[in-house]
Amino acid sequence: MRTLEYYQNGAIRLAYEKQGSGPVAVFLHGIGGNRSNWDEQQTALGNRYCTVAWDARGYGASDDPVKPLKFSDFAEDLNALLDHLGVRAAHLVGLSMGGMVAQEFYGRYADRVATLTLADTSRGYGAASEAERQEFLAPRLEPLQAGLTPADLAPKMIDVLTGSQASEGARQRLLKSLSAVRTGPYMQALKAIITTDFRKILPAIDVPTLIIVGDEDKVLPPSESRALADAIPGAQLAIIEHAGHLTNIEAPERFNAILADFLDRHAGRADEL
Repeated sequence: MRTLEYYQNGAIRLAYEKQGSGPVAVFLHGIGGNRSNWDEQQTALGNRYCTVAWDARGYGASDDPVKPLKFSDFAEDLNALLDHLGVRAAHLVGLSMGGMVAQEFYGRYADRVATLTLADTSRGYGAASEAERQEFLAPRLEPLQAGLTPADLAPKMIDVLTGSQASEGARQRLLKSLSAVRTGPYMQALKAIITTDFRKILPAIDVPTLIIVGDEDKVLPPSESRALADAIPGAQLAIIEHAGHLTNIEAPERFNAILADFLDRHAGRADEL
């Protein structure tokens, strides 16, 4: 049974859903997501893991930021979540922005990370020029600054985010997820994400690491995941065919099989609940 629960980090109340018992695995959604993006993974793994899927600050049932968002705020919220759960170390599974949160967290609290799963994500924007960063930001911010909402923009984003074989059900789930995003926090997250740079962290990662990417990911293509795998000692790279940016939603059976095989080999590294 999945339960919605809350915890505090300073003035911010944050939401998460927990299911199952066993080694703790924490799931971190992307910039257009929320905790529901991990429903299939919680269901698939909840029979032998304690699965925890959060709403990052500004998303879902969590409070909005009370001051301008720094990307490190997500890592501190995650640290507070582990404290709240009473666990020393957990498996971290992050997709897109969530994978970047996992890298940020590892750089700050490496001893609390049992394993890393980085799906359809990036080494950060440190290698990008200022012009490239603005090229990323402008088409995303300008419609919102003009008064449109994420719900207004969501239908046009689906084809960019999904692969050629995405089911109508997957497309509708993404539409619902994107339409639920709140404008202010989303704009803050966009501005925060371009400040990230994990290139110095990656060679120092010494926990088992799995990298998953869809071969049709147009947002963060497989070349970025290969670069991640090359930079992290011993990282395992898995490419899911005919999937786009949201591999866990588009191809849940393949995603879950890859993830379960990886976690089962390293399950004991995480604390249990």
